[in-house]
Amino acid sequence: MVDEDVKYMKQALRLAKKAADNGDVPIGCVIVHNDKVIARGYNRRNVDKSSLAHAEIAAIKKASKVIGDWRLEDCTIYITLEPCQMCAGAIVQARIPRCVIGCMNPKAGCAGSIINLLDIKEFNHQVELKRGVLAEECSAILKDFFAKLRQEKKNNI
Repeated sequence: MVDEDVKYMKQALRLAKKAADNGDVPIGCVIVHNDKVIARGYNRRNVDKSSLAHAEIAAIKKASKVIGDWRLEDCTIYITLEPCQMCAGAIVQARIPRCVIGCMNPKAGCAGSIINLLDIKEFNHQVELKRGVLAEECSAILKDFFAKLRQEKKNNI
């Protein structure tokens, strides 16, 4: 399973780069069903001017159309950055059984950094979690993006 996790996280990283190219925080996501990518998403908050335009939300919406159900019970979601509270909630609501995360998000992460919404026993669904797949690469794309933003801001002062 490790090789598969790396393979799909690399695809999520390519999507994160698309987000960065659009001026959005580089976060990418793929959803896999029966060893096939059925949905992709990347952060589009700035492009769409919407706080709902997260990579995970876009991918979950597409995967539900492909599956023909809101329940994504036989899927795995791969995300370059630990999900926020909205996206972690959507993962639980979609009944996705497994979530693979690239790097953690100590300021807003809800899969273990601040809280783990994916494993609250009182909910009717919990998510198996794997952290740290291509963590350095996932973290680097974010660090580079924000360093570039800070430099641009400095140059415009």
